[in-house]
Amino acid sequence: MRFLFFGDIVSKPGRDIIAKYLPLIKKDYCIDVVLGNGENVAHGRGITAGTYNELCNLGFEAITLGNHFLNGTQSNSFWESSSKIVRPLNIHPSAAGCGSRVFEHNGIKFRVTNVLGRSFINALSPRNPFDALDEVIASNDVKIHIVDFHAEATGEKLAFAWNYDGKVSCVLGTHTHVQTADARVLPNGTACISDVGMCGPYNGILGVEKDYIIYRTRTGLPTKFEIAKGPAQLSAVVLDIDEDSGKTKSIQTIYINPDHEYNVKPI
Repeated sequence: MRFLFFGDIVSKPGRDIIAKYLPLIKKDYCIDVVLGNGENVAHGRGITAGTYNELCNLGFEAITLGNHFLNGTQSNSFWESSSKIVRPLNIHPSAAGCGSRVFEHNGIKFRVTNVLGRSFINALSPRNPFDALDEVIASNDVKIHIVDFHAEATGEKLAFAWNYDGKVSCVLGTHTHVQTADARVLPNGTACISDVGMCGPYNGILGVEKDYIIYRTRTGLPTKFEIAKGPAQLSAVVLDIDEDSGKTKSIQTIYINPDHEYNVKPI
């Protein structure tokens, strides 16, 4: 079974470039299931009913989130009715939504879990991500298990991936918006990458107008964030997962931008 997972989708530029390339990628890579991280899909922070429906209409079967998932005006009814959203698992249990869900495609079940890291992430005061995922694994009877580990530190992401090698199908890092060059399948069949990357503005900094980020970085003073204008980039991974064992056979990155044109390398 072949899965396509998009890195953090940032605002309209991210949504538009996915709409442009998704039909081609699905055809070239024989994709079965489309997934992605949507925590920045609504003007850079959070998700709304409109942007959720837009991703659903593009064919997304599950949408993970992260530390910005509550940056909006969503009601509890939105979270209850949005059956494709998987918000961070390891936050306070009173939070609306669900942190791990089972989906089904052509009769094959797969689980998607969204876990929030703790290093350099203060929002939502996440509890121990290892303990949280252990609880899900203990009661899980679905072979294919895709984990989005939304975290800042590369070391924390790699520790998480190695700890769960052979216990989940993959650990996909999100949050830092820069695709890393360490995609691999670990010895016991768990695929990992420190960060899938970003779908969004190419000439900003992490999707934001660069002048604002430079000012804030140089002075330490607060400033507004505006989504950068101009061309977009697309970052994703393709996972080939054995439906009987749940182990990943291969992981391949896709990275498209104005300086790096789409170059299909089917797996």
